[in-house]
Amino acid sequence: MEELLDAAHPFLARFSNLELALMLANVLLMLFSRPLLQHLSDRSDNSDSFRGKLHMFRAANLLVLSVVIFNSLILPIASHSWMTRLLAAVLVAFLAYLSAHVANYLIKRRFGRERIVNGESTWSETYNVRVLSLLSSMLLFVVALIAVVRILGLDSLLEAGGVIGFIGVLLALTQSSWAPDIISGLVILNSRLIEEGDVIEVSDGESVLGVIYKTKIFHTEVLNLVNNHRIMFSNAKLRGMTIHNLSKFASAKGLREALVFKIGYDFDEAAVNEMFDAAFERAKQKVGACVEFKYEPEVRVTDAGDYAVEWTVYYYTKDVRHLLRTRQLLRALIVKAAAERGMSLATPMMHDVIALPPEHDD
Repeated sequence: MEELLDAAHPFLARFSNLELALMLANVLLMLFSRPLLQHLSDRSDNSDSFRGKLHMFRAANLLVLSVVIFNSLILPIASHSWMTRLLAAVLVAFLAYLSAHVANYLIKRRFGRERIVNGESTWSETYNVRVLSLLSSMLLFVVALIAVVRILGLDSLLEAGGVIGFIGVLLALTQSSWAPDIISGLVILNSRLIEEGDVIEVSDGESVLGVIYKTKIFHTEVLNLVNNHRIMFSNAKLRGMTIHNLSKFASAKGLREALVFKIGYDFDEAAVNEMFDAAFERAKQKVGACVEFKYEPEVRVTDAGDYAVEWTVYYYTKDVRHLLRTRQLLRALIVKAAAERGMSLATPMMHDVIALPPEHDD
């Protein structure tokens, strides 16, 4: 061990105490990057967003280590002062990036709300969290930008103003791409119409039944309950849609669901009611039927067409996460009960019978 330290001493002697401290800090951050980011983030370590942050964090550590080693071993500090300035600028940017993560973590824990999404505990963002996070990120960005400008030697107002002015013009020219999504995201969070974990139904060319997974700055992620995949909606587009929030029902009974069937005119109301009652009695024995059976189903005539009568059965459910499975189970039971009674749910055909006059022999 002593021989190893003696061999490493000439190499370490080329670095100053500050550079050694920076190298040690970055090595430790790289080694403990996963548990550190896992603590600061509310995402699973298997998610794509977490892996992206982890790679970026480790890349920043590696960049700092590379700049320190390159500055001390390859370039003389005295004759290449620009390398020292570049190192300082990289450190300032890295510290601002790390400070933004810590600030967002503290703000979310202070003003956010803990929810259960897909069986996992997560801290959802609120209107206050989003506003404070944006303000803190903007403040850290401005401070880091001014510090980098001063470190790089842009001391004159013309040079510093030119750099900051260029960034301002760039943001102004691109505001139509990012400003509507940010504002719409703030409106969605402030209205509290949809929150993480809510089951919604929207129409985007086709009807989408899903769970709000995450509302971010520019987009909202929805977990499709039909195909079990994620859908990304821009906040501006989602705000312009008609959104049915099935989790926020207005009655203590639960969500009032409706199933529609068309039955011929040859079956009266008593027969139809008996068929629906038999189907719901069987549903009580099924595990997947998430129905509030203490409330009797309501059977109503909603249309009287030329071919058939449209009957609608209403029932209540509070388990909206399994709404699709409940619909499928009830439809299957109703079809079975109708078939046992000879009651066809197919739309009957209508024929006009024209009586021909009797033939007369001349």
